[in-house]
Parts: sequence; C-alpha cells; structure tokens
Amino acid sequence: MQRKLARMMISVLMTMTLVLSLTACSPSKTETPDKSAAKKNIGIVQIVEHPSLNTIKESIVTQLSEKGFKDGENIAIDYQNAQGDQSTLKTIVSKFVNNKYDLIIAIATPSVQAAVSQTKDIPLLFAACADPLGSGVVTNLEKPGGNVTGTSNAVSAEKIMELAKRITPNFKTIGALYNSSETNSLIVIKGLKEYANKNNLTIVESTVTSSADVQQAATSLVEKVDIIFLPIDNTVATAMPLVAQIANNAKIPVYVGADSLVKDGGLATYGIDYSVLGKETADMGVEILNGKNPGEIPVRTMSDMKIYLNKDTAATIGVNFPEDVVKEAAQVFSK
Repeated sequence: MQRKLARMMISVLMTMTLVLSLTACSPSKTETPDKSAAKKNIGIVQIVEHPSLNTIKESIVTQLSEKGFKDGENIAIDYQNAQGDQSTLKTIVSKFVNNKYDLIIAIATPSVQAAVSQTKDIPLLFAACADPLGSGVVTNLEKPGGNVTGTSNAVSAEKIMELAKRITPNFKTIGALYNSSETNSLIVIKGLKEYANKNNLTIVESTVTSSADVQQAATSLVEKVDIIFLPIDNTVATAMPLVAQIANNAKIPVYVGADSLVKDGGLATYGIDYSVLGKETADMGVEILNGKNPGEIPVRTMSDMKIYLNKDTAATIGVNFPEDVVKEAAQVFSK
C-alpha cells in the first residue's frame, strides 16, 4: 500500500514538473508582441479653440479614416490644443518632436511656425497657414523642400469688399480689427489697404495683442467706421460673438474672412469651406504616411471660395440681402 502511494506521489510530482516546464517556455503577457508598436504616431496641434480650426481638425481625422488611416488601429493620434498660449504651444510641439512622431499636423500659422522652429526632420504638414512664404514656413510654394508642406487658407480682401459693395454699397470708412503679430492677418490687411487705396476708401485700424483687448478695440471702432472687416485672425476669432454683439448694437456690418465667423455673428464673407480644406490637408497627409517626402508636395491654396451670409445679423442691423447674393450663397446661417 505504501509502495503504491509512493508511486502515485512520484507521478503527481512528475506531472507538475512537466506543467511548470511548459509554462516557463510559453510567452508571458509582457512578452506578447505589442501590435500598437506598428502604428504610426501623429501629433495634431491647434493654436486655439474656435469653430473654423475645430472643423479643420475634425475633417482631417475623418478623411484620414476614410483613406484607411484609422485612429486606434493603424495610427495613433495625439491631439493637443494650446488654448492661445504660446509657451504651451512650444511645449506641445517639443513633446511631439522628442517622442519622434511620424507626422506632425499643425493647424493655423502660429502652430506651424512653432513646429518649423523645432524640427527639420519629422514630416510636418500645416493646415490654414494664410501666407506660408511671408510667415517663413516655406520658401517656395511649388517645391517647398525640406520636411514641410500643407494648405493655405488665404482669402481675398478685395473680393470680400466687392461682396460688401453689393450688400451695403455706401460705405466710405472700413474698420480693420486684427492682431498685428499674426502674419496670417497681415497679408489679408495688406490686400485690404491696396483695395482701399484704389477705391478712395479710408481704413481705420484697431489692433489687439490678446482676446482680452477685443472688446475695447471693437467698441472704439464702431464709433468711427461704416463697416468693420476681420481677416482670418485667431485672436479675434475667439471673441467673435462679442464683436458681433458690439457691432450689432451700433448697427455696423461686420465682414469677415471665414464661414465660422459668419456663423458666430458676422454679416457675410466670400471665403473658404474649412471642411474641404481639412480634407485636402488629410489627402496630403496620406501621401506622406505612404512614404512621400513633404518637400516634394506643392502647397495647396484653396480656390473654391463661396458666399456665406447671416440672416439673423442682417435683420438685427436692418440690412436686406439682395436676391442675387442670396441665390449665390453656399449657406445662409439662421438660428
């Protein structure tokens, strides 16, 4: 009996030894290959929160997905918003660069300027940089060279003012509200001044350095001008509802550089569809992710401009849109 029991004990021990041996040879959880290691890491940085830039970001992500680059599957997107703070912007870009991301997408001119200053190696794609040459982002639009390319959201102040003539034709004095440190605004204001000189119009400038200055600047302008013009300015855009309120109270039309600014209370624009710009940017991103050198991809300037109107603003300030303008409009905003 004792011998039988001993044999059973030996058999059990041998079985346990075999199981332990097999377990030791099998890969543990920490040794399992990490599928995420194959993902391409994309950093998206946005200078500030406002509808135009948000639309661009959302459109980029959607288009990348539709072209086969899906966040959480074969790419990992790290989206960061600097909330208008330059030091935060630099910190975000530094993180992307230090982590050696496969692609950095910079939305708006300050974002791409920060990125360009920190990397010459990581592929860099910009979206909504109005003046890539003047802002020092590239030296050639057709052959950008280096690690940079992207899309420009340049608009024509002349065409917006021609639209203004059709809607409110008797203006003589134009108020220009913008941040003088944003190169994207300066290029548009330059065009506005050229238009004013040709047409014997007067420009009254009111510049700001932060969104906190916008209320005082707008309040000062409405006492001096017939209409107000806002370029594609990130600083002013964050306070657009406030500008609209001040101008509406004074019955002053506000013409703007982006569809989202019309939605936020501007009277009208002849401008860009930012969802299209986002898609165009994403398509360029697909080329880069598939191995193409950014410097070999020409910068794309949006040419498909459309009229956007705000019906509620028009009613508030007593303006009637001409029927032909309404028929041409891509969108008429109304609550």
